[in-house]
Amino acid sequence: MKITKRNGSIVLFDDEKVKNSILKANACVSGETLSAKKAGAIANEAFDSLMKEREMVMTAEVRAYVYALLKEKGYPKTAECYWTYKKEK
Repeated sequence: MKITKRNGSIVLFDDEKVKNSILKANACVSGETLSAKKAGAIANEAFDSLMKEREMVMTAEVRAYVYALLKEKGYPKTAECYWTYKKEK
């Protein structure tokens, strides 16, 4: 799957980058612990679900999807930190 970045460039989806972003967001909060394995599973789920819809998505769509997954899976604080971190960049 390809990602259209905010600057207009097109790159391949990198689940490792998504996983690392999730882990960084989780490190910003207290009371929620996410393992690297769980963060990777969330990144993979985002990839699998978005890939079913189409072959190219925008960065903002990935961010929104991961945010929703984090909330759905019981990590609301991590989701908020992920959303804020990604929006500021």
